[in-house]
Amino acid sequence: MDIATCLDLIDLLCAREFPAARGRTEHGESGPGYHIAALRTGGDLLGGADGGDGDGSERDETEAQYEADRDGLAERLGERWGQPHHLSLYSVFDRTVAGEDIAEPWAGLSGHVPDVKLWRAPGADRWVALGVSRWDKELPCQLLGIVTEADPP
Repeated sequence: MDIATCLDLIDLLCAREFPAARGRTEHGESGPGYHIAALRTGGDLLGGADGGDGDGSERDETEAQYEADRDGLAERLGERWGQPHHLSLYSVFDRTVAGEDIAEPWAGLSGHVPDVKLWRAPGADRWVALGVSRWDKELPCQLLGIVTEADPP
């Protein structure tokens, strides 16, 4: 992971207008009030076909590496904006499943990102978050950068 490239992409997303409708972008997806960029994506489908004996150890290593990458990137953003907040999305997922109307991108993220490191970007009225998408064992892990004007739930 190239931290400078990730920081540049986060800066781009902070400056970019939000679209009127949800859709795919060159970096991930955007919708009304948010951008989500895949800063890093695992190359292969992992799960049982992890190239090993199917015990998931390669996936565990990938998740650990992505968490370390997130933390390294968070250090750099912390130099700009101070220490991040830690936001667990587990209860957001439970609330979404129970039928509560949670704003995007938080509702969608809660289904595959257990927690995020979160900052309020000064002067931009936007939140910036970093998280590791885990989906399920059939899809690759991703390190995500999220920029949104929706307050965290």
